[in-house]
Amino acid sequence: MKVTAAAKATVGLCLTQIVGWGTTFLMPSVLGRHFERDLDLPSEVVYGGITVMFGVGALFAPRVGRLLDRTGARSVMAIGSIVYALSLAALSFSQGLVSYLLCWAAMGIASTLALNTPASIALAQIAGSRARQAIAVLAIIGGFASTVFWPLSEALETFLSWRGVLLVYAAIHLLVCAPVHLLVLPGRPKVGTHAAAGATPTPPPSDHTKRIFLLLAVAFSCGAFIFTGFIVHAIGVMRGLGHDPASALLLASLIGPAQVAVRVVELVFGHRYAISSSTLFAAAVLPLGLGLAFLAGGNFAVALLCLVAYGIANGLKAVLRATLPLALFGRAQFGTYLGRLALPQGIVSAAAPPVLAAVMANYGAQGVLAVTFVIGMIALVATVMLVRASGTVR
Repeated sequence: MKVTAAAKATVGLCLTQIVGWGTTFLMPSVLGRHFERDLDLPSEVVYGGITVMFGVGALFAPRVGRLLDRTGARSVMAIGSIVYALSLAALSFSQGLVSYLLCWAAMGIASTLALNTPASIALAQIAGSRARQAIAVLAIIGGFASTVFWPLSEALETFLSWRGVLLVYAAIHLLVCAPVHLLVLPGRPKVGTHAAAGATPTPPPSDHTKRIFLLLAVAFSCGAFIFTGFIVHAIGVMRGLGHDPASALLLASLIGPAQVAVRVVELVFGHRYAISSSTLFAAAVLPLGLGLAFLAGGNFAVALLCLVAYGIANGLKAVLRATLPLALFGRAQFGTYLGRLALPQGIVSAAAPPVLAAVMANYGAQGVLAVTFVIGMIALVATVMLVRASGTVR
């Protein structure tokens, strides 16, 4: 019965995560040009909506994490789906800058309630010892959001206009995602309920735990800056290194397969090696690829190696950002720690695209590679210190 409940939750959350990413983060890639035209907004503002979503979501993440520990994910994620529906419906009636950005701010609240972090917490609460595999499945399936929603958005826009598309997406969140969350998720977590009842107060973290958390926050936040910022400019960086447009597009398109491939490896073979080993590998391969591209990125093979390394590191990070804190801090306070970790990650994710855009405009592709390499090295040093302090984590 436990396995069946975990399987149902995994399948249901895979569906709602595809919808969540496809109708928000990925949506402006298709509908953005229509926002620019009809709302008379510059491209920077249109895509700035994503920055607002990440930033607002980060501010609410710690409190939502604590709430998930106390109440479980079912009602929280269902409410998140309803807020998504209201936000997208409101965006369909947007008339200008203020209403546009307010709708994205509301989507930031919805994302904190119903997107990646609460989904990982839900699986940790339900799947128990198989949470690592369940989260890996979620990361694999979630990677197909663009495959589903980019062509779907294009097709729907042809018949309904962008405002109609957003109303359809609002209806999907309300009529599909909210019921799925209510049906496949349990009402309360199986661990930590004593804390919710107030019977036993949670002891304060030790100095060792605080150090572990700080190192983890630094490593994950540096990674989030690179993963969120570099992907936006990957094609431009490749062109800046001297590759023609077709080659640059081909190289950038290989990031996705690399991400999915390493997640499959993690799903099939992850139980055979320690989570700390995966963490070190991901932290090391990223600056290696960026450094080689900085030195000789004009060479096609080197550029290919860089982007495959980026895809591998990003693919592992999607799994490790949930499974590593779970292994380090346990299930009872998993939501609390994951919510706290989401705060700095969300802030740097919001800042990364415009920061790297400014670097690209002033210093070109080499500048972007230099900045991301330095940040990647900081993440690697923090990861090495983390593994030394925490020991082997399985």
